[in-house]
Amino acid sequence: MKAPASTHARGFTLIEVLVALAVVTLGMAALLGTLNSAAGTAGYLQDKTLAEWIALNQVSKVRLTGQGPTKGNSDGEVDYAGRKWKWSQVVDDMPIPGVLSVVVKVRPSDVAASGDNAWYAEVTGVVGDAVGAPRGDLPSWNVTPGQGGTQGGPQNATGTTTTGAATGAGAPSLFNSTTPSPTTTTPTLTNPTPQPHQ
Repeated sequence: MKAPASTHARGFTLIEVLVALAVVTLGMAALLGTLNSAAGTAGYLQDKTLAEWIALNQVSKVRLTGQGPTKGNSDGEVDYAGRKWKWSQVVDDMPIPGVLSVVVKVRPSDVAASGDNAWYAEVTGVVGDAVGAPRGDLPSWNVTPGQGGTQGGPQNATGTTTTGAATGAGAPSLFNSTTPSPTTTTPTLTNPTPQPHQ
């Protein structure tokens, strides 16, 4: 007589379980690596943004002093957003006389300096006292446009009508132009009689 067939369900072997755990482990490691890289990138971009703000602030400080900066290199440290930051500034001549370039580089203080790659941001600004020569076409700020001017011209702040005389420091005004306004003429069309050909 034959023994009855076994009806027990067959389970996973130990090797199959170990292979499944290895696959899950590799997938989780890749996912954690991606998340870690994304978090590191977000932190780095935040640091770069803060470094650029600090560099822009330093350029603004140089401009707001009202005095020309001394040429050469300088550096310093500043507290910003709960961290210490190092900045380096280079002031040098530009090809335009009277204009200086200000280059500011910034990095966190806890980042070791290793050449130009250590700086998180670099901002270039200009400062100087060079101004263009006056051309004589500056506006007269004593004129109030649209305040009931007459045929001769607009009225100025005292209520008198200006008629194209130069105001201010010898410079003609944009509102008081001495240039005559162009007159428009309508051409008259004539219908000539045709001449017979000979």
